[in-house]
Amino acid sequence: MIPLEEPPRPTPKPAFALWALGFRPLYWFAALFAALSVPLWTLQVTGWLAQPYLDGALWHAHEMLFGYTLAVIVGFLFTAGRNWSGQPTPTGAALAALVALWVAGRVLVLTPWAWSAAAANVAFPLVAAAALARAFIAARVTRNYFFIGLLLAMAAAAAGVHGQRLQLWDAPAWIGVQIGLDIVLFIVAVMGGRVIPMFTNNGVPGAAARRDERLEKLALGSLLVLLAADLLRLPAPVLAAIAVLAAGAHLARWWLWQPWTTTRTPLVWVLHLAYVWIPLHLLLRALALLDGPISASIATHALTLGAIGGMTVGMMTRTARGHTGRPLSADHWDVACFVLIALAALVRVVLGGLWPAAYEVGLVLSAVLWSAGMAIFAWRFWPVLSRARVDGRPG
Repeated sequence: MIPLEEPPRPTPKPAFALWALGFRPLYWFAALFAALSVPLWTLQVTGWLAQPYLDGALWHAHEMLFGYTLAVIVGFLFTAGRNWSGQPTPTGAALAALVALWVAGRVLVLTPWAWSAAAANVAFPLVAAAALARAFIAARVTRNYFFIGLLLAMAAAAAGVHGQRLQLWDAPAWIGVQIGLDIVLFIVAVMGGRVIPMFTNNGVPGAAARRDERLEKLALGSLLVLLAADLLRLPAPVLAAIAVLAAGAHLARWWLWQPWTTTRTPLVWVLHLAYVWIPLHLLLRALALLDGPISASIATHALTLGAIGGMTVGMMTRTARGHTGRPLSADHWDVACFVLIALAALVRVVLGGLWPAAYEVGLVLSAVLWSAGMAIFAWRFWPVLSRARVDGRPG
């Protein structure tokens, strides 16, 4: 008798793992939101869509800062914080609840329910800070305690925006946005200094990226001085002088990291390209403060699209690959994301500000490039972020 062949067994589907670690849902929701919110803003500014509770440019600034950027930061800190401390950070139902709070913040600012919108947006960084504090304090990783303070400061900055809209005080809502931008700039500079030289030396043989401790203190300290000056609302010439000093320090810092050696390594050059926008932003801000030919909006977009956009998409890609057991190398889709975000920044700064006649064209084209880059990331990384690690390890 000829034995019957055993039918092939179906390949088991990878386990659903979206709530296994903080970077997974927060990166994906942040990228999806970034892809959708910028077209919404473009429709508002061109008159095709009504203004929400936080009207006009304030809504756009609030959502990109306290929506997209803060979600990426929290996702990164929950993931890195677990490695730094050896302690758990929110997963499962607790993580899902935190993401739901973040989503509520995005929805509520589009409604007339101002108090609810304020509560959700202030609560998100507060809850994230509490979760991070639990891990850090248990492990006594004092070196990273300042991240807890920065999240608390972001909650205060969000409260500053909403408090003015709720008529709790007279300080302009834009002060809250500026303080939030200063805090994020400091976070990006700190993390850039920690990872870019290391990734450069690890990924580019013979790169010899290095750090100078005195320059590190000057570069980071100058940003804290700028933050304090913004809080005190010092005169524009003082702010401009601080910004110029900070720009020189950060340009010198970046040069020590050997950026010219990274052109063949996309996961590294994307971070270098993002970082060089920091001194450029600071110089543009100084010009804007001194009533030069540059507007404050252009300086801000050099930071938000160039530095923050490039750094977040680069770190999201690297984190998502590394923490799911995949190779630390960018494929052509990853490179497409990097290039689209970089072009979005360049177009917004050049066409949107330096060439006034092309302002609206630059605005729309930049929005399309940004949204395309973020949409590609959300599409390509959904299977990566929602499925278990390929090496079988937890996380």
